[in-house]
Amino acid sequence: MTTNNAQKNVNHDNQSNSNTDTHITQDAALNTANHNNKNTSQFGKVAVVYGGSSNERSVSLDSGAAVLQSLQNQGIDATHFDPKDQDITELRAYDRVFNVLHGRGGEDGLLQGVLQWFDIPQTGSGILASALGMDKVRTKQLWQGCGLSTAPFSLLTADTDWQQVVNTLGLPLIIKPVHEGSSIGMTKVNHLDELPAAYATAVQCGDAVMAERWITGREFTIVIIDDEAYPVIRLEPADITNFYDFDAKYNRNDTSYYIPCGLNEADEKHLQALSLAAFRAVDAKGWGRIDAMQDEAGNFWLLEINTVPGMTSHSLVPMAAKARGMDFDSLCWHILAQTL
Repeated sequence: MTTNNAQKNVNHDNQSNSNTDTHITQDAALNTANHNNKNTSQFGKVAVVYGGSSNERSVSLDSGAAVLQSLQNQGIDATHFDPKDQDITELRAYDRVFNVLHGRGGEDGLLQGVLQWFDIPQTGSGILASALGMDKVRTKQLWQGCGLSTAPFSLLTADTDWQQVVNTLGLPLIIKPVHEGSSIGMTKVNHLDELPAAYATAVQCGDAVMAERWITGREFTIVIIDDEAYPVIRLEPADITNFYDFDAKYNRNDTSYYIPCGLNEADEKHLQALSLAAFRAVDAKGWGRIDAMQDEAGNFWLLEINTVPGMTSHSLVPMAAKARGMDFDSLCWHILAQTL
């Protein structure tokens, strides 16, 4: 499993800096206190919303099942709620919602708006941040306006002059659907004549498609919980010439994850600060994840934000939390407690 691979890398990489060690000690003590003083009644009846009808349904089913099992194991009155099979108005019967509904419908402001209308507390970001975060182009435009470095990009249509795109952004390129997550519909383009097919793949996921400059270098993800950036994770697909695609994220067992990430202390703090600024700029709340690259010259580039990150065995939020001394049960409890 990827988690085994990750553990191997954690054990054989350099040790964390003293700040991380201090956090681990504090969080381990906090976890112990939480396990010894749990008041499950404060949550009332909890709907763990997952599944749905988006292209990320399969990932959501895995994430949600893990969260549901964790909450139930801790004695919380938690129930699975799948909007694909149930009337959304049935959520009125619950006291709060743990949202693990990845993709459209759950991560784009739609569910957030319904729950706000029903006056039901929910985990994670609200309408604005969710809608922005699901739109890669508007997120990047916002970051640019805030002076935050993000990889150059262009919007594409069927009438786009492909040569002009290459002239502007260079090669390689990454072609992405604007409103999808989990790397769905994405293609790396190395040659001009590959662009039309890559566009055709992406446009199957929706009309909005973008081309983004390929950043050659190291890929990182930064988990943010309670307005704090957790230890940075470096991702390394088995095929380093490719990218961290859907298969590498959820199916393969040969992707490597490094905590510590290999950055020096100053660079890691800089990347954490950049990611936290990006998170705040979108008005994200509670928990989430920022993806970024470091080019060969050492510059950092923001890629995108995830406002409902995965919680599967391959997922990065539990991995970062573990590096802070927080086990999966404590993580799920902590995220749910943000709704109180």
